Amino acid sequence: MESTEQIQKDLEQKIPAVKLQLERDAFLVDRKDLIAVARFLKENESYKMDYVSCVTGVDYKEYLECVYHLYSMEKKHGPIVLKVRATKEDAKIPSLTPTYRGAEYQEREAYDMIGIIFEGHPDLRRILMWDGFAHYPLRKDYVPEDQDILDK
Repeated sequence: MESTEQIQKDLEQKIPAVKLQLERDAFLVDRKDLIAVARFLKENESYKMDYVSCVTGVDYKEYLECVYHLYSMEKKHGPIVLKVRATKEDAKIPSLTPTYRGAEYQEREAYDMIGIIFEGHPDLRRILMWDGFAHYPLRKDYVPEDQDILDK
């Protein structure tokens, strides 16, 4: 598989308006560019990244981040890691479920636990917590309602 620098160069050539930043071995992608980048990586003959193995949400206090690990089953290579950031006040990221069907439940989990809203998701609803639960338990600012019991 090509180096991360070559992948970045290919992406910037094929999608000129894309904003990518290399962060270790991952690509930090602007949320408006996420779908175009994912589709390019899936459909381009050099990459054929046809499988999303992991979608996870992370709370970094200052912002929320969604991380995608893409692999090519056909070419037997990967991962290519994409990261997308959003503010807590505007925690919206485009859903990759229409591009990668395997992202459906994992995006629901990131929504349920962290509060990332995946725009365009076909069935965005809670998957682990009950429907009436009003919080996101994996956010750093989450305080359990029975905190006094835990403190004893």
